[in-house]
Amino acid sequence: MWKREQWHSFVDHPVVEWSILVLGVILMILSPLAGVVPGPGGIFVFAIGLAMVLKTSMWAKRRYVDFKRWQPKVGRWADWGLRRSSAKRREAIRKERKEIGCPPAPDERDEGPIESMIPGPPVTQPELPGDPESPDQR
Repeated sequence: MWKREQWHSFVDHPVVEWSILVLGVILMILSPLAGVVPGPGGIFVFAIGLAMVLKTSMWAKRRYVDFKRWQPKVGRWADWGLRRSSAKRREAIRKERKEIGCPPAPDERDEGPIESMIPGPPVTQPELPGDPESPDQR
């Protein structure tokens, strides 16, 4: 069984990083083919590929951050879907600001060409069996 430090040193190796990046790009390119199959398969294939690319590419991370600033509501959906702890922290801050009556932060205002068409993310994360973040396993 690998320890966390061993796993991180393995994933940080340049050959492994480039392999993850290439595999992620391939998955993103193949996602339309998976989308032809009935069901939402293409979305999941694209999301896995995107996560792999974001894990290994600083250029992609910067573009993702720019996109989140341009379309914050879409970025909140992405963070929610990736179950990021930073999304949970920002959601708690947003709720606290709303409770005390502060105006929304600049990145939460309804701006951008598609903001009015996108609903906000769900308030709570779905509970998954075997989820390490679920309260019953803490």
